[in-house]
Amino acid sequence: MAKDRYYRFSKYLREKFGDRVHKVSINAFFSCPNRDGTKSKEGCIFCDNRSFSPKIENLPIEKQIEQGIEYGKRRYKAKKFIVYFQTYTNTYGEIKEMKEKYDTIKKFKDVIGISIGTRPDCIDEDKLNLIESYTKNYEVWIEYGLQSIHDKTLKLINRNHTYSDFLKAIDLTKNRNIKICAHVIIGLPGETEQDILETAKECAKLKLDGIKIHPLHIIKGTKLHKFYNEGKYIPMEIEEYVNICCKFLEYLYPETIIQRLTADCHKEFLIAPWWINQKENLIKKIEEKMEKNDSWQGKNEKRI
Repeated sequence: MAKDRYYRFSKYLREKFGDRVHKVSINAFFSCPNRDGTKSKEGCIFCDNRSFSPKIENLPIEKQIEQGIEYGKRRYKAKKFIVYFQTYTNTYGEIKEMKEKYDTIKKFKDVIGISIGTRPDCIDEDKLNLIESYTKNYEVWIEYGLQSIHDKTLKLINRNHTYSDFLKAIDLTKNRNIKICAHVIIGLPGETEQDILETAKECAKLKLDGIKIHPLHIIKGTKLHKFYNEGKYIPMEIEEYVNICCKFLEYLYPETIIQRLTADCHKEFLIAPWWINQKENLIKKIEEKMEKNDSWQGKNEKRI
């Protein structure tokens, strides 16, 4: 069956915990060195966290988790929950501040995990020691925004970190009881299909625990939006994304958990492409393409 052609996050969680697990995304009110002037004031050319962050209107973290759990129970019949510290850079702060915010999960008996989204240049041994301390009682993930292995691309999109920074973060993290997820983007300006698949091949060599694959989309008011208006960037059509995504999966390590195959964007912020928010349709197309081509995750991994 097509649904078994890649390693779904939902399957991993059900097999491990025996119940439906829902991921509750929250804003813990951290900042980002790529927006506050430490590295840049502009941020990444594609980024506006308001476009995907939960609409919480500055609710306290505890209240956000409470509402997220209620929604997950009602909408998905979930029994257990992972709290995802999503917005901006969730290791960009002092250890004391990080611990105070992370510790909020301890107030909820149905929370079985914590996932921390961050940049690879915002981690060190002390921060990892804190994060690892939660592994005694929780499923713990750290999610590093890689986007691409190509430094020319990272410079173009104003990431202000390098692939070497990502590799250093992996080295610091890999021998701990922390699961590592990388975020990558398909469709970045100037990247060819070969460039994109090189990112897949390098991720395979690292044998990452998880990966999130996102199609690049244009958010209102960003620098990428300006490029789009000037005709300097054209987003992928859905079929092009599906084709490359299937090939990307073929090069990944078979045991890497696929956490995402698309992105989220609130409608009022999305300029293009329209299809990113049609999640079920996009995943169906990917699965149908894989089945038609007798493709599966890791099919070409041994060729690397």
